[in-house]
Amino acid sequence: MQHGVPSRTAQRVALRRAAHQVLDHPKIFDDPLAIPILGPKAAAAVHDPTGMFDRRLRAFMAARSRYAEDQLACSIDQGVRQYVVLGAGLDTYAYRSHPHIRVFEVDHPATQEWKRWRLDQAGIAIPEAMRFVPVDFERHSLDQELARAGFDLNQPAFFSWLGVIMYLTLDAATAPLRFIASLRPGSGVVFDYALSASALSPITRLARNALARRVARAGEPFRLYFDPSDLARLLLELGFGELEELSVKKIDEKYFSNRGDGLKIGNGAAHLICARVI
Repeated sequence: MQHGVPSRTAQRVALRRAAHQVLDHPKIFDDPLAIPILGPKAAAAVHDPTGMFDRRLRAFMAARSRYAEDQLACSIDQGVRQYVVLGAGLDTYAYRSHPHIRVFEVDHPATQEWKRWRLDQAGIAIPEAMRFVPVDFERHSLDQELARAGFDLNQPAFFSWLGVIMYLTLDAATAPLRFIASLRPGSGVVFDYALSASALSPITRLARNALARRVARAGEPFRLYFDPSDLARLLLELGFGELEELSVKKIDEKYFSNRGDGLKIGNGAAHLICARVI
């Protein structure tokens, strides 16, 4: 990230999440605040089907948000009452959520300042139980910053970490995962990660390389890739006891089967994973 500048990738993710609300039918991820939080100018752009140039990437972003909130709902049913959104961007869960859930939005300070401005401009109220937690994952300790914001270390919590890990160093990605794995049983995390080049087909590798060049030009280059078996081994070593891995094929089967519009991811260079503490 560029110092003092909100994440450009966070802006593009928000645009695609909003575009899904108006361009794809039926929606697999329903977010009534995705368009209002963008502001009028950006909101107008999402109605243009040619504007959100990669339909498959839009499908993946909708699916990962749906999966994260599906897994969160399971945790809430089991009594979890703390939800931490790592790399929150313009995520809107806190503003349309379960009234008894404490939400902590963790993000780079510049992106968080931009979000506060967008919420104010859109007239979206910030719930009393919601906390903004400014964190630079490469420089700050997540556990210390959450504790300062009132996070209860003695209670389980669920985390989502979408569209972030691939931009970090291995150490910066591992430290938060180690912290989550140390929490009370019932805690868990959903995140997506970029597959190592050796796990990709030649066509998918070319597409990922093109995306990598675009985000690098925006000042946010990809830095971290995983082989699925290596990542699973790391998560178990950190202390997680239950893993669910979703490949692109599994995501399509779970969320995009039998659609009339043909929306699906098809090919992709990222997986979703849910890791839980048992």
